[in-house]
Amino acid sequence: MRFLMMVKASKDSEAGVLPDEKILSEMGKYNEALVKAGALLAAEGLQESAKGARVRYADGEVKVTDGPFAETKELVAGFWLIDAKSKEDAVEWAKRVPFQQGEVEIRPLFELTDFPVDPAEKPEGWRDKEEQFRAAAPPARKPGTLRFMGLLKADKETEAGVLPDEKLLAAMGAFFEEGVKSGVILSGEGLQPTSKGARVQYSGSRRTVIDGPFAESKELIAGYAIIQARSREEAIEWTKRFVTVDAPGRYRHQSDCEIRQIFELEDFPVDPAEKPDGWRKIEQRLRDRGGRLEA
Repeated sequence: MRFLMMVKASKDSEAGVLPDEKILSEMGKYNEALVKAGALLAAEGLQESAKGARVRYADGEVKVTDGPFAETKELVAGFWLIDAKSKEDAVEWAKRVPFQQGEVEIRPLFELTDFPVDPAEKPEGWRDKEEQFRAAAPPARKPGTLRFMGLLKADKETEAGVLPDEKLLAAMGAFFEEGVKSGVILSGEGLQPTSKGARVQYSGSRRTVIDGPFAESKELIAGYAIIQARSREEAIEWTKRFVTVDAPGRYRHQSDCEIRQIFELEDFPVDPAEKPDGWRKIEQRLRDRGGRLEA
Protein backbone atom coordinates (compact mmCIF):
# COMPACT_ATOMS: atom_id res chain seq x y z
CA MET A 1 0.00 0.00 0.00
CA ARG A 2 1.15 3.51 -0.74
CA PHE A 3 0.71 6.36 1.74
CA LEU A 4 1.27 10.09 1.55
CA MET A 5 2.67 11.55 4.77
CA MET A 6 2.03 15.30 4.73
CA VAL A 7 3.97 17.60 7.05
CA LYS A 8 1.85 20.42 8.42
CA ALA A 9 3.31 23.91 8.17
CA SER A 10 4.62 25.92 11.09
CA LYS A 11 5.25 29.62 11.68
CA ASP A 12 8.90 29.08 10.76
CA SER A 13 8.21 27.21 7.51
CA GLU A 14 5.66 29.86 6.51
CA ALA A 15 8.22 32.57 7.28
CA GLY A 16 10.69 30.92 4.90
CA VAL A 17 13.06 29.82 7.68
CA LEU A 18 15.21 26.96 6.37
CA PRO A 19 15.99 23.99 8.63
CA ASP A 20 19.48 24.00 10.12
CA GLU A 21 22.25 21.49 9.48
CA LYS A 22 21.33 19.37 12.50
CA ILE A 23 17.72 18.91 11.41
CA LEU A 24 18.74 18.25 7.79
CA SER A 25 21.24 15.62 8.97
CA GLU A 26 18.59 13.90 11.12
CA MET A 27 16.15 13.93 8.23
CA GLY A 28 18.84 12.48 5.97
CA LYS A 29 19.33 9.56 8.37
CA TYR A 30 15.56 9.03 8.56
CA ASN A 31 15.30 8.97 4.77
CA GLU A 32 18.19 6.50 4.65
CA ALA A 33 16.29 4.19 7.01
CA LEU A 34 13.26 4.39 4.71
CA VAL A 35 15.47 3.60 1.72
CA LYS A 36 17.08 0.58 3.37
CA ALA A 37 13.62 -0.74 4.25
CA GLY A 38 12.50 -0.29 0.64
CA ALA A 39 9.76 2.06 1.83
CA LEU A 40 10.68 5.47 0.39
CA LEU A 41 9.15 6.37 -2.98
CA ALA A 42 9.53 10.15 -2.91
CA ALA A 43 10.08 13.05 -0.52
CA GLU A 44 9.94 16.81 -1.02
CA GLY A 45 9.73 20.08 0.88
CA LEU A 46 7.39 22.89 -0.16
CA GLN A 47 8.25 26.56 -0.14
CA GLU A 48 6.11 28.92 1.92
CA SER A 49 2.57 29.70 0.77
CA ALA A 50 3.60 33.33 0.10
CA LYS A 51 5.14 31.98 -3.12
CA GLY A 52 2.05 29.93 -3.98
CA ALA A 53 -1.48 30.51 -5.18
CA ARG A 54 -4.96 29.02 -5.00
CA VAL A 55 -7.01 28.40 -8.10
CA ARG A 56 -10.76 27.97 -7.75
CA TYR A 57 -13.44 27.10 -10.29
CA ALA A 58 -16.99 28.00 -9.24
CA ASP A 59 -20.07 29.36 -11.00
CA GLY A 60 -18.42 28.99 -14.39
CA GLU A 61 -15.44 31.20 -13.52
CA VAL A 62 -11.83 30.62 -12.52
CA LYS A 63 -10.37 32.78 -9.76
CA VAL A 64 -6.71 32.93 -8.72
CA THR A 65 -5.75 34.06 -5.19
CA ASP A 66 -2.10 34.72 -4.42
CA GLY A 67 -0.56 33.57 -1.13
CA PRO A 68 0.25 33.78 1.69
CA PHE A 69 -2.62 32.00 3.39
CA ALA A 70 -3.55 32.51 7.02
CA GLU A 71 -4.47 29.01 8.23
CA THR A 72 -0.88 27.93 8.96
CA LYS A 73 -1.78 24.73 10.82
CA GLU A 74 -3.67 23.35 7.83
CA LEU A 75 -1.05 24.20 5.18
CA VAL A 76 1.33 21.54 3.91
CA ALA A 77 5.08 22.11 4.23
CA GLY A 78 6.37 18.88 2.72
CA PHE A 79 5.68 15.20 2.25
CA TRP A 80 6.93 11.66 2.02
CA LEU A 81 5.43 9.07 -0.30
CA ILE A 82 6.04 5.64 1.17
CA ASP A 83 5.23 2.00 0.56
CA ALA A 84 3.95 0.26 3.70
CA LYS A 85 2.23 -3.02 4.52
CA SER A 86 -0.64 -1.32 6.34
CA LYS A 87 -1.88 1.91 7.86
CA GLU A 88 -0.38 0.78 11.16
CA ASP A 89 3.00 0.31 9.50
CA ALA A 90 2.75 3.79 7.93
CA VAL A 91 1.90 5.30 11.32
CA GLU A 92 4.98 3.64 12.83
CA TRP A 93 7.14 5.25 10.15
CA ALA A 94 5.51 8.61 10.87
CA LYS A 95 6.22 8.21 14.59
CA ARG A 96 9.92 7.82 13.75
CA VAL A 97 10.13 11.22 12.01
CA PRO A 98 12.74 13.23 13.99
CA PHE A 99 10.44 16.12 14.83
CA GLN A 100 10.33 17.83 18.22
CA GLN A 101 6.98 19.47 17.42
CA GLY A 102 4.40 19.63 14.67
CA GLU A 103 2.06 17.21 12.92
CA VAL A 104 2.06 14.73 10.05
CA GLU A 105 -1.09 13.49 8.33
CA ILE A 106 -1.04 10.00 6.82
CA ARG A 107 -3.33 9.16 3.92
CA PRO A 108 -3.59 6.00 1.78
CA LEU A 109 -3.54 6.51 -1.97
CA PHE A 110 -6.19 5.20 -4.31
CA GLU A 111 -5.06 2.23 -6.37
CA LEU A 112 -6.67 1.12 -9.64
CA THR A 113 -8.22 -1.85 -7.86
CA ASP A 114 -10.22 0.57 -5.69
CA PHE A 115 -12.27 1.60 -8.74
CA PRO A 116 -14.94 -0.96 -9.75
CA VAL A 117 -15.07 -1.63 -13.49
CA ASP A 118 -17.89 0.39 -15.03
CA PRO A 119 -19.75 -1.29 -17.94
CA ALA A 120 -19.55 2.07 -19.72
CA GLU A 121 -15.74 2.00 -19.75
CA LYS A 122 -14.08 1.94 -23.15
CA PRO A 123 -11.32 -0.63 -23.89
CA GLU A 124 -8.77 2.15 -24.49
CA GLY A 125 -10.28 4.41 -21.84
CA TRP A 126 -9.05 6.03 -18.65
CA ARG A 127 -8.13 2.75 -16.92
CA ASP A 128 -5.73 1.66 -19.66
CA LYS A 129 -4.20 5.14 -19.75
CA GLU A 130 -3.80 5.12 -15.97
CA GLU A 131 -2.08 1.72 -16.09
CA GLN A 132 0.32 3.03 -18.72
CA PHE A 133 0.95 6.19 -16.69
CA ARG A 134 1.79 4.17 -13.57
CA ALA A 135 4.02 1.72 -15.45
CA ALA A 136 6.02 4.36 -17.33
CA ALA A 137 9.13 6.07 -15.99
CA PRO A 138 8.45 9.65 -14.87
CA PRO A 139 9.16 12.31 -17.53
CA ALA A 140 12.69 13.71 -17.43
CA ARG A 141 13.36 17.01 -15.72
CA LYS A 142 13.57 19.87 -18.17
CA PRO A 143 16.44 22.33 -17.69
CA GLY A 144 15.29 25.75 -16.58
CA THR A 145 12.03 24.55 -15.04
CA LEU A 146 10.63 24.78 -11.53
CA ARG A 147 8.62 22.05 -9.84
CA PHE A 148 5.27 22.65 -8.19
CA MET A 149 2.89 20.54 -6.15
CA GLY A 150 -0.80 20.98 -6.82
CA LEU A 151 -2.94 20.12 -3.79
CA LEU A 152 -6.57 19.39 -4.65
CA LYS A 153 -8.93 20.36 -1.84
CA ALA A 154 -11.40 17.84 -0.46
CA ASP A 155 -15.17 18.33 -0.28
CA LYS A 156 -18.20 16.65 1.24
CA GLU A 157 -18.29 13.91 -1.39
CA THR A 158 -14.59 13.06 -1.46
CA GLU A 159 -14.65 12.78 2.34
CA ALA A 160 -17.68 10.46 2.06
CA GLY A 161 -15.70 8.19 -0.25
CA VAL A 162 -17.79 8.97 -3.35
CA LEU A 163 -15.78 7.88 -6.39
CA PRO A 164 -15.68 10.00 -9.56
CA ASP A 165 -17.89 8.79 -12.40
CA GLU A 166 -16.73 7.42 -15.75
CA LYS A 167 -17.15 10.78 -17.49
CA LEU A 168 -14.87 12.63 -15.06
CA LEU A 169 -12.30 9.82 -15.05
CA ALA A 170 -12.18 9.88 -18.86
CA ALA A 171 -11.83 13.69 -18.98
CA MET A 172 -9.13 13.66 -16.31
CA GLY A 173 -7.34 10.79 -18.05
CA ALA A 174 -7.19 12.81 -21.28
CA PHE A 175 -5.90 15.87 -19.41
CA PHE A 176 -3.16 13.89 -17.66
CA GLU A 177 -2.19 12.18 -20.91
CA GLU A 178 -1.69 15.59 -22.52
CA GLY A 179 0.26 16.85 -19.51
CA VAL A 180 2.57 13.84 -19.48
CA LYS A 181 3.21 14.04 -23.24
CA SER A 182 3.99 17.74 -22.81
CA GLY A 183 6.51 16.87 -20.10
CA VAL A 184 4.62 19.00 -17.58
CA ILE A 185 2.96 16.41 -15.32
CA LEU A 186 5.51 14.30 -13.45
CA SER A 187 3.13 12.40 -11.18
CA GLY A 188 -0.35 12.59 -9.66
CA GLU A 189 -2.50 10.57 -7.27
CA GLY A 190 -5.85 10.61 -5.50
CA LEU A 191 -6.05 10.27 -1.71
CA GLN A 192 -8.58 8.13 0.11
CA PRO A 193 -10.81 9.96 2.64
CA THR A 194 -9.46 10.94 6.04
CA SER A 195 -11.60 8.26 7.69
CA LYS A 196 -8.91 5.85 6.46
CA GLY A 197 -6.06 8.08 7.58
CA ALA A 198 -4.41 9.27 10.77
CA ARG A 199 -2.37 12.11 12.23
CA VAL A 200 0.74 11.94 14.37
CA GLN A 201 1.43 14.91 16.64
CA TYR A 202 4.93 15.56 18.01
CA SER A 203 5.91 17.07 21.36
CA GLY A 204 9.53 16.37 22.27
CA SER A 205 9.87 12.58 22.37
CA ARG A 206 6.11 12.09 22.77
CA ARG A 207 4.02 10.85 19.82
CA THR A 208 0.23 11.12 19.83
CA VAL A 209 -1.74 9.25 17.15
CA ILE A 210 -5.22 10.48 16.15
CA ASP A 211 -7.31 8.41 13.78
CA GLY A 212 -9.50 10.05 11.12
CA PRO A 213 -11.93 11.27 9.98
CA PHE A 214 -11.12 14.94 10.43
CA ALA A 215 -13.71 17.69 10.41
CA GLU A 216 -12.15 20.61 8.55
CA SER A 217 -13.07 19.34 5.07
CA LYS A 218 -12.38 22.68 3.35
CA GLU A 219 -8.67 22.40 4.18
CA LEU A 220 -8.26 18.64 3.68
CA ILE A 221 -6.50 17.27 0.61
CA ALA A 222 -8.18 14.91 -1.85
CA GLY A 223 -5.32 14.47 -4.33
CA TYR A 224 -2.13 15.95 -5.68
CA ALA A 225 0.05 16.33 -8.75
CA ILE A 226 3.71 17.20 -9.26
CA ILE A 227 4.39 19.34 -12.32
CA GLN A 228 7.34 21.17 -13.87
CA ALA A 229 6.93 24.56 -15.51
CA ARG A 230 9.07 27.42 -16.71
CA SER A 231 7.46 29.80 -14.22
CA ARG A 232 4.84 30.18 -11.52
CA GLU A 233 2.57 31.76 -14.10
CA GLU A 234 2.79 28.72 -16.38
CA ALA A 235 2.06 26.44 -13.41
CA ILE A 236 -1.02 28.50 -12.60
CA GLU A 237 -2.23 28.27 -16.21
CA TRP A 238 -2.04 24.46 -16.10
CA THR A 239 -3.84 24.50 -12.74
CA LYS A 240 -6.60 26.68 -14.19
CA ARG A 241 -7.08 24.09 -16.92
CA PHE A 242 -7.11 21.30 -14.32
CA VAL A 243 -9.87 22.80 -12.15
CA THR A 244 -11.93 23.51 -15.27
CA VAL A 245 -11.75 19.80 -16.18
CA ASP A 246 -12.27 18.67 -12.58
CA ALA A 247 -15.18 20.90 -11.50
CA PRO A 248 -18.02 19.40 -13.61
CA GLY A 249 -17.71 16.09 -11.79
CA ARG A 250 -17.25 17.53 -8.30
CA TYR A 251 -19.63 18.52 -5.49
CA ARG A 252 -21.52 21.69 -6.46
CA HIS A 253 -19.39 21.76 -9.63
CA GLN A 254 -16.57 23.45 -7.75
CA SER A 255 -12.86 22.67 -7.67
CA ASP A 256 -10.12 24.22 -5.53
CA CYS A 257 -6.41 23.58 -5.97
CA GLU A 258 -3.46 25.08 -4.14
CA ILE A 259 -0.21 25.35 -6.09
CA ARG A 260 3.09 25.38 -4.16
CA GLN A 261 6.67 25.54 -5.37
CA ILE A 262 8.93 22.63 -4.40
CA PHE A 263 12.34 23.23 -2.84
CA GLU A 264 15.33 22.37 -5.01
CA LEU A 265 18.74 21.43 -3.65
CA GLU A 266 20.24 24.76 -4.69
CA ASP A 267 17.72 26.56 -2.46
CA PHE A 268 19.75 25.39 0.55
CA PRO A 269 23.04 27.31 1.03
CA VAL A 270 26.05 25.08 1.71
CA ASP A 271 26.80 24.99 5.45
CA PRO A 272 30.51 24.68 6.41
CA ALA A 273 29.39 22.11 9.02
CA GLU A 274 28.02 19.76 6.35
CA LYS A 275 29.61 16.32 6.10
CA PRO A 276 30.72 15.01 2.67
CA ASP A 277 28.42 12.00 2.99
CA GLY A 278 25.63 13.89 4.73
CA TRP A 279 22.07 14.86 3.91
CA ARG A 280 22.94 16.69 0.68
CA LYS A 281 24.47 13.58 -0.91
CA ILE A 282 21.42 11.50 0.07
CA GLU A 283 19.12 14.16 -1.36
CA GLN A 284 21.13 14.28 -4.58
CA ARG A 285 20.73 10.51 -4.95
CA LEU A 286 16.97 10.96 -4.64
CA ARG A 287 16.88 13.61 -7.35
CA ASP A 288 19.23 11.66 -9.64
CA ARG A 289 16.68 8.84 -9.62
CA GLY A 290 13.86 11.14 -10.68
CA GLY A 291 12.25 11.35 -7.24
CA ARG A 292 12.66 7.70 -6.24
CA LEU A 293 15.30 6.52 -3.84
CA GLU A 294 16.64 3.00 -3.97
CA ALA A 295 18.87 1.26 -1.48
